Amino acid sequence: MSSTELPSAPAANVLPKVAAVRVGEGERLRSVGLPGITLTVRSRPPAREGLPPALYVHGLGGSSQNWSALMEQLEGDVDCEAVDLPGFGDSPPPDDGDYSITAHARAVIRYLDASDRGPVHLFGNSLGGAVTTRVAAVRPDLVRTLTLVSPALPEVRVQRSAVPTALLAMPGVTALFTRLTREWTAEQRVRGVLHLCYGDPGRVTPEGFRNAVEEMERRLQLPYFWDAMTRSARGLVNAYTLGGQHALWRQAERVLAPTLLVYGGRDQLVGYRMCRRAARTFRDSRLLSLPEAGHVAMMEYPEVVARAFRELLAETGESRAASGGPVVGSESAVESVAAVESASAAGDGVVSESAGS
Repeated sequence: MSSTELPSAPAANVLPKVAAVRVGEGERLRSVGLPGITLTVRSRPPAREGLPPALYVHGLGGSSQNWSALMEQLEGDVDCEAVDLPGFGDSPPPDDGDYSITAHARAVIRYLDASDRGPVHLFGNSLGGAVTTRVAAVRPDLVRTLTLVSPALPEVRVQRSAVPTALLAMPGVTALFTRLTREWTAEQRVRGVLHLCYGDPGRVTPEGFRNAVEEMERRLQLPYFWDAMTRSARGLVNAYTLGGQHALWRQAERVLAPTLLVYGGRDQLVGYRMCRRAARTFRDSRLLSLPEAGHVAMMEYPEVVARAFRELLAETGESRAASGGPVVGSESAVESVAAVESASAAGDGVVSESAGS
C-alpha cells in the first residue's frame, strides 16, 4: 500500500464497543441491513396515520441527530426518518470503503427501494445536499419534494473558512491534523465545530452542548472516524471536478421535484452568494435566506425552516391531502425564484427574511 492510501476501515463485526448513540425523547433507532452496507435509521412516530414519508440526510461529520429538532417540528406534517450515512453516526463503514457522493447516493436509493417508502420528501444538508441532489436527479420517482439546507454544490471561489475542511481530502493532512490536535478535549473540538457551523453558537443550550460533547467522545473512539471523514471529503472534492452529465450543477438542472433552498448569511462553509445560482438552476425552486443563520439552519432555526417546508407542502397539495382540509397558512417565509431575480436585477440583492421573525 502506498503512503498516499488510507488504511481500510475494520470490519463491522470486529469494531470495539463504544457508548450507545443518544436517542431523543420520542425517537427510535433501528438497523437496516442492505447489500454492502448497514444503515442506522432514526425515526419519529408521526402524529397521525397517513402522513407522507420524509427522509433526512446529514452532512460531513454529522449524523441523523442533526435533524432531531426539525423532525420534532414536522411530526404533524410528515412521517419522519433520518439516516446515518455509512461510516457516520451509528452506521458502520461500507464493505467496499467507498465514500464517494455516488456511493452515498446509492445507499440512500437502496434504502428507499428496500423500505418501499418512496416517493418521499427528501431533505439534505451540506454533503447530504449534494447526495440528495444526485438522488433526485437520477431517481425522480423516489422524490416528492427536495429541501436543501446549505447544499455542498461546487463553488469557484471557496470561502477561506472552508479551506481546512477541503484540505482533509489531501493525502497526509488527516494524519497531520490528528497529531496536532491529539491533546484537544472533546469540549474544545465541539466548540470549534459550533463556531464553524453556527451563525450564533450561543443558540446552543447547555444540554445541547453536553449532548454534543458526549457524541464527540463516542465518535473519537471509533477507529474508522477519521477514515470516513477523509474519504467523504475526498469524495466531495472529486465530485466537484466531474464534468458532463455527472456534474452536480448539471444534475441540479435535471431535478424535477419542487425544491426548497435554505441558505444562511453567516455560513462559513457554503457561500451565501451561491443561493442565487441555486435559485436559477433548480427549475422549480423557492428560496429561504436566513441572514443570521450559519451552515445548519435546521438546527439553529428549526421552526422557521419547518414553516417554509409547510408552505412547500401547501403549494404542492400535500398538506391539504394529508389533513383532509384546507391549509391554514401564515405570512410567507419563502420567496419565489422570480422574486429573487427581480430583486437582484434591481440591485437589492437576494430577498430574505430575518431568522428572528
